[in-house]
Amino acid sequence: MRFAIAPPPATIWMVDDIPSRMVFAGRRWRVSDTPTRLRDSNWSARQEVHRGLYGWRFQGTNEDGYAMVFDVFKAEDGWHVHRSYD
Repeated sequence: MRFAIAPPPATIWMVDDIPSRMVFAGRRWRVSDTPTRLRDSNWSARQEVHRGLYGWRFQGTNEDGYAMVFDVFKAEDGWHVHRSYD
């Protein structure tokens, strides 16, 4: 598991308000499972920092076939990756 010190920005494309594609850290990722919606209670950091945030957990697969799981959240300035799992 990797933690982001300052969450890098991500660009996420939605289909029917569900993530379908993402660009993160210069790579393109296709959502390759059924995303799970994350609410306040799902964030493991201090609650006062994440209160009101919502996000998604999904598996993303890049063009080389490498898959990772991402926890992403929507902030005032856009989408960010909170965690990624190998």
